[in-house]
Amino acid sequence: MPVDLLVLGAALLTGLLGGAHCVAMCGGIATGFSVHSRGWFAALQPNLGRVSGYVLAGALVGGLGGGLLGVARIPQLGIAMRALVGIVLVIAGLRMLDAKGRLPRFSGGPGNRLWRALAPLQRRLLPADTAGKRFLLGMLWGWMPCGLSTTLLAAAWLSASPLHGALTMAAFGLGTLPVMVSLTWAGARIGQRLQRGALRNAAGVLVIGAGLLTIAAPWLMQLPAMHGLLAALGCRSLPV
Repeated sequence: MPVDLLVLGAALLTGLLGGAHCVAMCGGIATGFSVHSRGWFAALQPNLGRVSGYVLAGALVGGLGGGLLGVARIPQLGIAMRALVGIVLVIAGLRMLDAKGRLPRFSGGPGNRLWRALAPLQRRLLPADTAGKRFLLGMLWGWMPCGLSTTLLAAAWLSASPLHGALTMAAFGLGTLPVMVSLTWAGARIGQRLQRGALRNAAGVLVIGAGLLTIAAPWLMQLPAMHGLLAALGCRSLPV
């Protein structure tokens, strides 16, 4: 099954330039690790844990999506799930353009209950005074309900593959590292300076475009002029 570079690129852009949302949602957690005096590598450790948490969640939900597709055995369901991935990317792009937070959040419900259930584990890892504790706390942090990561997690589920689900969340998580490592290391002010409204808006438009192209890809691939390009990007109409 080819890797869908279009979806991965959109996920990376969402993480890289959707960081204003990350600052608002996770800035307090990031600065709470108090690693200023330990250097940038200590700041990187909880963030690598966070990305690992994303990857694990992406693999799990991608496997669940694949199981659903395997049980249903309806060819049209694969096309529908791909179209829904595109819709999710459009929503992610709109979130990046939504500087005032007017769009509804999808981070409650089961996600909040899971986060509360993990609270005892978090307390056992405090104080985060070793590399191992910082990494494990970061993994738990990756499971915190967040509108942007939950949106990408929906795309991971709809990819109907543990590998593609993990790669989607890895791309998103890696994109968030420049902002979130700076937050963890030097505080929220420097993290906020890494964000440029114009760049974020341009990335949001690109992500929306990738979403629309993802929706249309199964039909566009029937056009000889588009087939080669979309195939090179890993676009597919049905998981195989």
